Amino acid sequence: MEKRLFQSHSIFPTPDILKTADYYEKVLGFMAVQYLDAKEPHVCLYRDDTEIILTIANVPRVMPNRELYGYGYDAYFITDRQEALQQEFLDAGAKVVRPLSNTDYHNHEFVVEDIDGRWLGFGLKGI
Repeated sequence: MEKRLFQSHSIFPTPDILKTADYYEKVLGFMAVQYLDAKEPHVCLYRDDTEIILTIANVPRVMPNRELYGYGYDAYFITDRQEALQQEFLDAGAKVVRPLSNTDYHNHEFVVEDIDGRWLGFGLKGI
């Protein structure tokens, strides 16, 4: 079967788009490009082949999946450089809520909590 899906972009509504963008730049190493004068204001965050799109939320606080539904991450990013990436994030002051480990679903991953309370998984399916 021919491969048809290549990438995915996460969309994160946030009550303070500039504060969130600043966190992703300084702590998680993304580059922010602002489109705040657009009809639908947003900020695009870029790192390697990954993009996150920040939009302005109409609520005062983000409700992460684990609060809304009882468990779950808010995004999952595939990487084969988990150890180096986790250390980079720790050195920059990121809050690692689940250190690098093997999960019961056979992923080698770690989880960071962002400035808005979202849990972001970084990992890869184990062999």
